[in-house]
Amino acid sequence: MTGDSFVQDLVAPVPRAGTREWVGLSVLALPAFVIAVDFSVLNLAVPEISRQLMPSATGLLWIVDIYGLMLAGFLVTMGTLGDRIGRRRLLMIGAACFGLASVAAAYSVNAGMLVGARAALGLAGATLMPSTLSLISSMFPDERQRTVAIAVWSTSLPLGGAVGPLVGGAMLQSFWWGSVFLLAVPVMVVLLATGPVLLPEYRDTAAGRPDFLSVGLSLAAVLPAVYGLTEIAAGGSLLVPVAAVAVGLLVGWGFVRRQRTLADPLIDPRLFREPGFSAALGINTLAYFVILGMLLLISQYLQLVLGMSALRAGLWMLPTMGGLIGGSLVTPLTTRRLRPAFAMAAGLAVAATGFGLLTQASTLGLAAVVTGSAVFGLGLAPVTNLVVGLVLGSAPPQLAGAASGLSETSTEFGGALGIAILGSVGTAVYHYRVVGRIPPGISGPAARAIGATLGDATATAGQLHGPAAGAVLASARSAFTSGVDVVAGVSAIIVAALAVVALARLRRVTPADD
Repeated sequence: MTGDSFVQDLVAPVPRAGTREWVGLSVLALPAFVIAVDFSVLNLAVPEISRQLMPSATGLLWIVDIYGLMLAGFLVTMGTLGDRIGRRRLLMIGAACFGLASVAAAYSVNAGMLVGARAALGLAGATLMPSTLSLISSMFPDERQRTVAIAVWSTSLPLGGAVGPLVGGAMLQSFWWGSVFLLAVPVMVVLLATGPVLLPEYRDTAAGRPDFLSVGLSLAAVLPAVYGLTEIAAGGSLLVPVAAVAVGLLVGWGFVRRQRTLADPLIDPRLFREPGFSAALGINTLAYFVILGMLLLISQYLQLVLGMSALRAGLWMLPTMGGLIGGSLVTPLTTRRLRPAFAMAAGLAVAATGFGLLTQASTLGLAAVVTGSAVFGLGLAPVTNLVVGLVLGSAPPQLAGAASGLSETSTEFGGALGIAILGSVGTAVYHYRVVGRIPPGISGPAARAIGATLGDATATAGQLHGPAAGAVLASARSAFTSGVDVVAGVSAIIVAALAVVALARLRRVTPADD
């Protein structure tokens, strides 16, 4: 909050939320919880889906990826649409569609039907996240209360990520693969029943008609870019993925140019003139860059290096989720005495310490991975929470939906970039370390497979006999762990640099006064 806004608050105190708003907050946390669960349970169900529906390799890729593509592509559009037609109305529509799409996914009879259902889930999910955040902005105009509300809402994401593998694994042991998608249905029913009673409606009555060309341009920019980044992370030929990213960037440039000429743009350029808005989005993007990039490697380390099952690996990742939840809950406490810039810098310093611990994975093993990931989660959770607060607090009320969409889009882009780039760094280190340790007598396709990925090396080792199999596994696992060390070091440098950026760009943003 700036000095001028503080003077205005002395003249006209900001209204504080009451019981209805705090109860309504629990309703708003439900969609974020469900989306996190939906992300986490699919990975557990993939083996059974492959056996039952027998999708092609491309079909299975679309089953996994289409949800995130649709979610990322429509976030900005849906955030702006909520400002125009009503944020609660859009949330109710999205909840109904999400529930119906979940049923369709659960009872899919072939891969094509499941791909379509997952696409519908992504589209519906894109209506939920911006609507919940923008409604929080409307319901909690007081900055301190809004910080607490965002912290509570944010805990639902790691909580869903932690609960999803546990509940999903238990359901897969007792029911068919589609049962994991039905977890969302009762939650959406509760949201539809309580939302109209507990949640206020807000819409910008002065907003004009949406510019459909801008909607098309935003989709044509986001979808190819996210697709390309996902494909780069998956490996293989780079020609098509790089071309897709280039097309997305080119169309994105045209989209930005068009917004500057419109009287009623899809994304109002005024948002980026607000102090700290652009810096906050950049920090959010890079925070999720290191979070998701590192979590991908940690998950592979637990399963491929240590040989854990998916369910056991999920259990060992609970401390990470605990760190994220704990960091979210302490956010309001840190902002009572510290300006956002200093609170962010402190969190980023804690995160750098966690990544520093992760650089010792080769020597300390599981202890370094579990402790380091819990510490970086504890440090980064307040940072991402404060970013959301800054984005919502700096946006005019009529643009809160658009601002929420931008915030969530930066999260999706950051995660996709982190998986692609940090995953590539880890793969490069793995290849460099393992090629010199391939046992004598192994050459040709087998040697190329060992040098490609740890998964390929594990499969190749399973086809070998005698000491060569053990030697391949040992060298491949050691090389992969070295990649974890290096990526953790890169992540530590990134978050340390972000601490400097936060202090430099956000130091004039002050906390709200009581």
